[in-house]
Amino acid sequence: MTRPMPTGSLNDAPVREGALQPLFDLIQQHIAQGRYPGAQIALGYRGELVLDMSFGQARTGQGGAADGRAESTKPDTLWLLYSNTKVIIATTLWLLHERGLLRFTDRVTDYLPEFAAHGKQDITLLQVITHQAGYPGLEVTSELWHDHARVRQAVCDFVPEWPAGSKVSYHGLTAHWTLAMVIEAVTGQDYRQVVREQVLQPLGLADEIFLGLPEAQLPRMSFLYEPDSAQGGRLVLRPESTSRVWQEAGVPGGGAYGTARGMAALYQMMLQGGRLGDVQLLSPRTLAYALRNYTGDRVDEFIGMPMHRGLGPHLRGHSIGIRGLGSLAHPGTFGHGGVGTSYCWADPQSGLSFAYITNARVPDPWHSLRLDQVSNLVHAAIQI
Repeated sequence: MTRPMPTGSLNDAPVREGALQPLFDLIQQHIAQGRYPGAQIALGYRGELVLDMSFGQARTGQGGAADGRAESTKPDTLWLLYSNTKVIIATTLWLLHERGLLRFTDRVTDYLPEFAAHGKQDITLLQVITHQAGYPGLEVTSELWHDHARVRQAVCDFVPEWPAGSKVSYHGLTAHWTLAMVIEAVTGQDYRQVVREQVLQPLGLADEIFLGLPEAQLPRMSFLYEPDSAQGGRLVLRPESTSRVWQEAGVPGGGAYGTARGMAALYQMMLQGGRLGDVQLLSPRTLAYALRNYTGDRVDEFIGMPMHRGLGPHLRGHSIGIRGLGSLAHPGTFGHGGVGTSYCWADPQSGLSFAYITNARVPDPWHSLRLDQVSNLVHAAIQI
């Protein structure tokens, strides 16, 4: 399998020698405590993969008949990325914007005319992607996922819960179902095909990130677990581990599967001015436009703090704390996470991109606390 970035040396990156050992120890400690069975981390620097480590088990073999054999993690293990998927969708939209096929100031109805139902006629793509569209609590049910005409109908029938632009409140899945339908309207293709052919394949990530997991890739898939509500200290299998409906659907707000090195490579592309290897996917000015704080210090009412939303990723900014990116991060650091499992980010000051992915969906407050610990251990090791 060809990796998306050539292998480099951690010694050449701006990381103090031995300074990441506390991070490795913390992950091993989490696994020993039963917080999650396995994890994978990766660091990219100047277009090279300088760290690629896997820990623990991809499958525990203790999840009933469906999980009958324990398996160790491997470098090519695929992990459910959850909302890290949103950055993959965002990258696709940036590309369409650069090509003149859409603008973030456009209204959704410019591409989906029937979206005007229930007073949504003035909602813009910017409001949707920055979680200001006004319909965070709705859903597209799973029986519709494989019929995109019905998905489009469901999206257009969303009834706003509050006026667009009046609040910032994280839209877990609804915003990106909307954006996926816009991608299909603009291109005339299934959004999963557009992502694969226009973003993942050119960047060499087609074997690292999947939006819609093929059956042939199932042996690489890490199973996903969660704490057992009936028995403390025990993990149980989550349904995503066995649902082919979920795995094939490629839910645009949270259904991608990938490796840590694949996500570190995607963020390296952004740090390298839109370039990865020999491929210039995006222009530096497109990235400067996308990786900008469009919500200021307004509090995200779902998360309970300012999230400094860009057109996909969010930014560290100057607030006293931030979710996932690490409180010690440079203000320009940007990234995104996956519910209860993971975070990936890029630091433009040091040039490092980082991915941390686990295979148990763990609730707050522990989840957010460990994300801050994990990211801060990386930031504290940076010499710049």
